[in-house]
Amino acid sequence: MLEGTPHDPMFKSMHNIIHIDEKWFYMTKKYEKYYLLPDEDEPYQTCKSKNFIAKVMFLVAQTRPRFDAGENETFSGKIGVFPFVTHEPAQRSSINRVAGTMITKAITSVKRDVVRSFLIDKVLPAIREKWPRDDLKSTIFIQQDNARTHINHNDPLFCEAATKDGFDIRLMCQPANSPYLNILDLGFFSAIQSCNTRKHQKLLINLSMQW
Repeated sequence: MLEGTPHDPMFKSMHNIIHIDEKWFYMTKKYEKYYLLPDEDEPYQTCKSKNFIAKVMFLVAQTRPRFDAGENETFSGKIGVFPFVTHEPAQRSSINRVAGTMITKAITSVKRDVVRSFLIDKVLPAIREKWPRDDLKSTIFIQQDNARTHINHNDPLFCEAATKDGFDIRLMCQPANSPYLNILDLGFFSAIQSCNTRKHQKLLINLSMQW
């Protein structure tokens, strides 16, 4: 990212910018393609409904890592990965659990109020806990995209929580139609999706071998 005048541009380090974004991850796919050996059985997979495949959304916060003069990592830049889930007691007993057992359910409708609560209750505390101690006086920017469910940069509840413990944390939006400015879209989500697919395929292969 460039800053300064057109005649004297300078590259901005972006060490004080935290990228956040959300991503849906599906537990499986409606159709899968496999390459099998002639004597290999087809993988076996099931889901409750092929038209309503279970999914969960994650909110990820990441910034640039930092290194000292000896190229040793002093800060990984990893703020946190926060799944949009709730924990509530089971209403009825089943073969897997008794009524009242705490179960985890995905939040299938992530609206502005949910995003605000996650920013205030999860992202901000993680920043205050993990941010380098020698850089507490600098302004920290949380960069989000322009999704309609995101809160405004001057949201009063967020602004109040963002100034606790002497921190100066502010929201900013990336320029419209510029996904290349979000490191999560460029690499992290693609890598996680690839790992999830490989793990799922290995699980299916192991199950098919056991059967």
